[in-house]
Amino acid sequence: MLSSELAALAGVTVRTLRHYHQIGLLPEPPRSSGGYRRYDVGHLVRLLRITRMTSLGVQLSVLPSVLDDPEAAEELLDELDDQAAEEIERLTRRRADIAALRRSGTPPDLPPELSVWRPAPEAGTPTNMARHEHEQLVLAAHLLGPAAFGALFGGPSVPANVTARFYSLDADAPDDEVSSLVNELLAHVRPVVAGLTELPPLDARGSALLDQLNAQNLHPVQQRVLRQLQHRLEQDDS
Repeated sequence: MLSSELAALAGVTVRTLRHYHQIGLLPEPPRSSGGYRRYDVGHLVRLLRITRMTSLGVQLSVLPSVLDDPEAAEELLDELDDQAAEEIERLTRRRADIAALRRSGTPPDLPPELSVWRPAPEAGTPTNMARHEHEQLVLAAHLLGPAAFGALFGGPSVPANVTARFYSLDADAPDDEVSSLVNELLAHVRPVVAGLTELPPLDARGSALLDQLNAQNLHPVQQRVLRQLQHRLEQDDS
């Protein structure tokens, strides 16, 4: 048989055959006078054994030690069974995560644990507002972990009309409008902050990353509102 015929019979590619030759898994037959490899049925049988064992999950690096050692192959079955059980558990958890995301409508790029707490965006939410808050959730979920979600979303929240005012601020918004918004945000944020006693502390790098996200997505006047809000909250702590 030529290499193309052997590959077709075994259900592999010629490239796979060459790889098996390179790693010493399949003996390379002598070439004909025309320079073609000539395979016999022995090569086919060994190739079928290789493909069968790889379909069970046996790694190529392990195959040379088990193909011709029945005792080693028997021990390998226990290991393969354990690996299969772990894979089933992992896939079961994945399906549960997918089901939770579907039930809640949570986007798949957020942790499934967040599906219990994530507030659904209201109709008419500005695109820039929805994008920024979504990216905040992605980053906060990574920095704080799932345990923080209950503390973040289980208590009072800032009304949608107030956040909408924040995101609609013009670059030339007067100082009195900024101050008014800060005061209104503060009235709603204070109870939220008071309920975050179980929230894990955010380290300096995490805070810097959230600040960078704000700088990337928000206008300077919106960043000014957040700085003033943070300053007022720090005054409360002191």
